[in-house]
Amino acid sequence: MKIHLTSVFVDDQAHALRFYTETLGFVKKHDVPVGTDRWLTVVSPDAPDGTELLLEPSGHPAVGPYRTALAHDGIPAASFAVDDVRAEFDRLRGLGVRFTQEPLEMGAITTAVLDDTCGNLIQIMRGA
Repeated sequence: MKIHLTSVFVDDQAHALRFYTETLGFVKKHDVPVGTDRWLTVVSPDAPDGTELLLEPSGHPAVGPYRTALAHDGIPAASFAVDDVRAEFDRLRGLGVRFTQEPLEMGAITTAVLDDTCGNLIQIMRGA
């Protein structure tokens, strides 16, 4: 068994697609109209056949309270692996990305947490 698809809830799929591709560096995999929304996924350019991230519309009534609670408590909605947390932090900060946690070393693991401008906190990490 392996993870094929995971998702983050987003308020605006077009905005999310721009942020996740132009800022974070993912590439669009699927973009299929589904009513007024889209089945919109991105993947790592290093693994185009790997795990897909669905930019899921946030219209369900449970999404707002869920995301608010996570953000209030500083809990990331997703975690992405990077080769160098400090370098990625510097690159993204240079692009205007707001971080809620600067790089933090915890033994063999280093993490940082960013605001994806789409209603989520996202952790970047290296290690274990």
